[in-house]
Amino acid sequence: MKGITERQKEVLTFIANFQEENSYPPTVREISDHFKISLRAVQDHLTALQKKGYLSQTQKRSRSIRVIDENAVEPKLYVGKVPLLGTVAAGKPLLCEENLDGYVNLTEPFVRPGKSYFALRVRGTSMINAGILEGDLAVVEQASTAVDGQIVVAVIDDAITLKRYYKESDKIRLQPENPAFTPIYCTDVRIVGILSNIVRTY
Repeated sequence: MKGITERQKEVLTFIANFQEENSYPPTVREISDHFKISLRAVQDHLTALQKKGYLSQTQKRSRSIRVIDENAVEPKLYVGKVPLLGTVAAGKPLLCEENLDGYVNLTEPFVRPGKSYFALRVRGTSMINAGILEGDLAVVEQASTAVDGQIVVAVIDDAITLKRYYKESDKIRLQPENPAFTPIYCTDVRIVGILSNIVRTY
C-alpha cells in the first residue's frame, strides 16, 4: 500500500476513534467540523485514502465510511482517572470519599492499563535528594508489599508518608532522602503503594 500523508493519517485516526466511541462512523460534515476544513478538502482526503486502500465509502449514503486498514491508525493513548488523596481520615479506607481531593487524568507512561493507582501532593522536603520536591504530584501504584530500596507510601497511625523502604531484622526503616530528617523505625506499618512516577508543573 502507498504511504499516506500526516493529515490523511490524522483523518483516518479520527474516523477510527469516532467509530469506536459512537458505534457508527462520522459524516463528512463531522470530519470537516473537527478539522475546520472544507467539505471538499475532506472528500479529497477520503478519496485519496480509498485509492490507497485504507478505507471504503459508499457514495450518496450517510455514515458509510469504513476503515479497512487498522494498522495505519495511531494507537489511542490510554488515559487513567487517578484518585487524588487529600488528608487521610483516621480509620477510613485509604481511597474512601472522605480522603479524596478529586481525580487527575493521566496518560501513559505515567499510568498503564491493568494497574491501579492513586496520586498525592508531596508535602515537605524529606525526599528532596531523590528528586522529589514539595508540590510534586506523586503517582503511586497500589501495592501492599515492597522490596528494600523502593520508595513507598506507608500509613503509620493514620498518617501517610512517602519514604524509602528497608526491612530490618525486627522492624521496618522508612528512610528519608534528606540528611536533615531522621529515619522512621516501626513495626506496625501498612504499605499502600510504590512510587511509580512524579509529575511536576512549573
